[in-house]
Amino acid sequence: MATWIPESASPRPVAAEGAFGLAGIGAAIVREPVALLGLAMVVVYVVVALVVGFLPLRDPLAVSTQRLAGPSPDFPLGTDALGRDLLSRILYGARLSIRVAAQSVAIATVVGGTLGLVSGYLGGLADLAIGRVLDVFFAFPAILLALGIVAALGPDPNNVIIAIAVVYTPIFARVVRGPVLAIKARDFVEAARAIGATGSRVVIRHIVPNLMSTLIVQVSLALSWAVLTEGALSFLGLSAQPPAPSWGVMLSEGRQYLEFATH
Repeated sequence: MATWIPESASPRPVAAEGAFGLAGIGAAIVREPVALLGLAMVVVYVVVALVVGFLPLRDPLAVSTQRLAGPSPDFPLGTDALGRDLLSRILYGARLSIRVAAQSVAIATVVGGTLGLVSGYLGGLADLAIGRVLDVFFAFPAILLALGIVAALGPDPNNVIIAIAVVYTPIFARVVRGPVLAIKARDFVEAARAIGATGSRVVIRHIVPNLMSTLIVQVSLALSWAVLTEGALSFLGLSAQPPAPSWGVMLSEGRQYLEFATH
């Protein structure tokens, strides 16, 4: 006689094959001194960027007569061509980079992750259609695509966020799709379907938890590249505009003084 099994008895999410899991990633970082040092530097960078407004720093936009001055007690990292404090401008520029990178990667993670989930889980025509659309974006070099989007929308940090999100969304979709194809064929997912679990329940309870380690790794990589992309666009005059404190703007303004003001 057949025995009815309630849906609440469905298998709990388990780690996908080859996935480290959140605990595994943490343990791996602790065991590697270089990784631990890198994590500490990133944490310090993020914390300073978040609390820079509360630090006893000079106004990053305030000019002085001490132009291109070297490091001193008043200006620990010296000044630029307008006498503005470089330390203050670097730290305030970090806040802009963090904001642009975090918001753009968050959008790319949500949109790209959703597309990857739909593509991998549904398969068939949905997978084919999403894959062909993603191929269109992959046909363009990432930096050129970002340049084109910002050039069309106008030079502004908010437009840079949109551009970086568009560039990284296809990457997240591809990264998520592969593990979804593997996880949905696992026995615990088949068992959940057999006892009547809906598609949304299978995705939320069994597939998404097994994607977290993959997403964490991809997000960490994307954040670093997003900071570099924002800096490159600022250097080209397509992000924050002078006199806003931005790393790219500072590099662009200071390159002509490298010969006689190396600081």
